[in-house]
Amino acid sequence: MSLTGCIPELDPPSIPSPTSGSGDDPHRPSLHLTPPDHWMNDPQRPFFADGRWNLYYLYNADYPEGEGTEWFHATSEDLIHWTNRGVAIHKYENGLGDVQSGSVVVDVENTAGFGRGTVVALATQQDAGVQRQSLFWSADGGMTFTGYRGNPVMDNPGAENWRDPKVVWDAARSQWVMALAEGSKIGFYSSPDLIRWTYRSGFVSDELALLECPDLFQMSVDADPGETTWVLGTSANGSSSGRTTGYVYWTGDWDGVTFEPDEPDPQWLDEGPDFYAGVTWTDPRAAAPTQLAQRYALGWVNNWAYADDLPTRTWHGGAQSLVRIIRLESRDGGPPQLRSWPVSGLDADSVIVDERDDLALPRGGSAQIATPSAVARRIQVTLDQAQAAGGALDIRIGGDGSAVDVHVDVDAAAVSVVRAGDLAAPALPASYRDTATAPFSWTDGAVTFDIIVDGLTLEVFTDAGDPPLTSLVFPDGNDVSVVNRGPDLVVEGIDVHDLY
Repeated sequence: MSLTGCIPELDPPSIPSPTSGSGDDPHRPSLHLTPPDHWMNDPQRPFFADGRWNLYYLYNADYPEGEGTEWFHATSEDLIHWTNRGVAIHKYENGLGDVQSGSVVVDVENTAGFGRGTVVALATQQDAGVQRQSLFWSADGGMTFTGYRGNPVMDNPGAENWRDPKVVWDAARSQWVMALAEGSKIGFYSSPDLIRWTYRSGFVSDELALLECPDLFQMSVDADPGETTWVLGTSANGSSSGRTTGYVYWTGDWDGVTFEPDEPDPQWLDEGPDFYAGVTWTDPRAAAPTQLAQRYALGWVNNWAYADDLPTRTWHGGAQSLVRIIRLESRDGGPPQLRSWPVSGLDADSVIVDERDDLALPRGGSAQIATPSAVARRIQVTLDQAQAAGGALDIRIGGDGSAVDVHVDVDAAAVSVVRAGDLAAPALPASYRDTATAPFSWTDGAVTFDIIVDGLTLEVFTDAGDPPLTSLVFPDGNDVSVVNRGPDLVVEGIDVHDLY
């Protein structure tokens, strides 16, 4: 849980509005999930039931006047288009405080005694600064929840930070397992019934400050069902290594009691500044080998360094990311790495705005590519390593005066998001103007950058699945252009789509 509920009243910074945007609020995305009003933050891991996906996120209906979060419900049939349904678990109803982060499971075998297939949520509640774990159950597929009369099911042992229960079924040992954020430690607990929990062990990381929203799951490596490993993830602060906050993970072994990492240092799922409180999950309709080979993931697109300062009008708290596909792939000289791609189906309702092939750019040259009309746009740029050698290319979103650049350093094989010149940058804290950079991979001498811009969100993927760059952005307008900052080069291909 990354929001304790106390959000001060504030005046939004004075930031000019873009010249184009989405109706009532020029910064509101069309595909990325946002609340109807007030405040949102952490997503809760989705589940599938009755033909649709169910997602909850933390919501404060009293923002900015009052405090406290509760669970807001959203549903989707395709993991792309979301419909807000309303509050599913209300705050301040049982004397234990507001409802913060946790997780949802479907109790297929009725271990908790509420009935087969009951949807069960475990979540942190906080009252007077004390964090406890409570259980809520739903008999209508997750639309409404009833609080367990014995709450809290886990009372605080005297810890300051003791929250964000992530519960999974450990099939090999026929037990429920909970990962709990406990300061710089992730505690592991087991239960036969989701109600009685026993502490088993702890995993400590002292280099990442406060750990939040843990995640524990098993995956196959390179989609090989004969080679599997466990992954422990958490949201953390990377300031000790020159990073901001984000989702980190370790691969390793889980024996039902303890987690042993392959290496002490974690990897990062996303290299951008604005991917936090991430959750991952599988599709229960998939066959067992596929369930282990591929997962979905999404995170909160925001950063506590400036979360309260964003210039949105009709809601606050940023957005949820697009759903992404993640796979675990082996690599030379290190543990396996999670690779990411946008969820399939994004182009089902897309319209091609412009296409360019073999675009020659001299040093200092530029080209206007397109001006998409939709709020959500997809920009795919392909570079041939030989044709772009020595190159430094800016893929520019917005006008020259207030634009965001996706900068590609060809020889360094690095891609960056530069937003220091966008509309919001002058009024936001200095950390917003920092440049985020990630390495990328060449595949057979080429790379395609898959850039999705939607209102205030920007996500940069590659065809190789390199860790993405997720960022809040505030460009002026929808113009797409390219600027060559290095020697003469040829851009192999550019495709621009409107997404609906």
